[in-house]
Amino acid sequence: MSTGFFWHERCFWHDPGAIGVFASLGDYRQPQPASESPESKRRLKNLLEVSGLIDELEVRKAGPVEIEDLRRFHTGAYLDRLEAGDRERGGDAGEGAPYLPGSLAAARQSVGLAVAAVEAVARGRLSNAYALCRPPGHHAEADRGRGFCLLGNIPVAVMRARALGLVRRVVILDWDVHHGNGQQAAFYADPEVLTVSVHQDGNYPLETGAFEEQGKGPGLGANLNLPLPPGCGLGAYEYAMRSLVLPAIEAFAPDLVVVACGYDACAKDPLGKMMLNSRAFGEMTRELVALTERLCDGRLVMVHEGGYSEGYVPFCGHAVIQALCGSTTSVPDPQNDEIAAWGYQALQPHQRGMIDDWCARWFAAGGS
Repeated sequence: MSTGFFWHERCFWHDPGAIGVFASLGDYRQPQPASESPESKRRLKNLLEVSGLIDELEVRKAGPVEIEDLRRFHTGAYLDRLEAGDRERGGDAGEGAPYLPGSLAAARQSVGLAVAAVEAVARGRLSNAYALCRPPGHHAEADRGRGFCLLGNIPVAVMRARALGLVRRVVILDWDVHHGNGQQAAFYADPEVLTVSVHQDGNYPLETGAFEEQGKGPGLGANLNLPLPPGCGLGAYEYAMRSLVLPAIEAFAPDLVVVACGYDACAKDPLGKMMLNSRAFGEMTRELVALTERLCDGRLVMVHEGGYSEGYVPFCGHAVIQALCGSTTSVPDPQNDEIAAWGYQALQPHQRGMIDDWCARWFAAGGS
């Protein structure tokens, strides 16, 4: 039994165009490489190679996802629009999700990695796994792409695994700095999938991610949002994980845990305002490994999402993968101690009060 590492060069070939930090080109926006670029992901893989950690992993490729599996989540009309745009000159898949010809192949490959990782872990062929997906998927909805995401990597993978009878109860934890609206929408009425999102309040998307959004119908109580205020750092994330996120997961008793593993809550990210370092991502992963070993034989899959600091994301990802496989192979992060020494890294009174209120309300309501 080992930790799987799923990647494919095709994913790095997705091209959203020269849009910089914006969603599209404009008269006064000098073209520059998009924030959602292949470099942070490619540099992560390169760091694994240079450190030697990749030699401790089960490195696997996987084919692109089948259309039939995409249709478990996405509408046929949306998939047809994507294919039409891919044949022509590309376009925007919905909202802030630009793409050029060739991107659809990369997106199908990205979903294929998530599908293969989830299936291998669910079948017990791997202890746990990391899928280096690109483009990301946690903002994609059934009928449109959003926020750099074309296809729903995690919803498609989870829906397929459940349809095959490999798992029944699943937790999806999203710690990307932006709200995991795609997973929320996919399973909002499903009592067998607990979706948890720890994100910066009011960042993206603006209209979703409130604590009060807890599911509907039979799924009421199976959606948990922690919209943390900007400026949260090590203390706030540690407190949120230990007081609410981990207890909620344990109470749900899943067969599998999938993490939408974004790194844009790191202190060096241009699209977020949080203050984590790579050590924090490693610690959160170790907590999940320990919890899943107690709950579901360690079945844990990390699916790469956002993170736009090309230089710092590799250190965060390396820390996560090192913790995932329990390795002693580490790399020195020159920023860890500096970030930890920033002001307001300790849990602040307003942060504690907010999280305590969420805890009281969630468990009083009998949240899953």
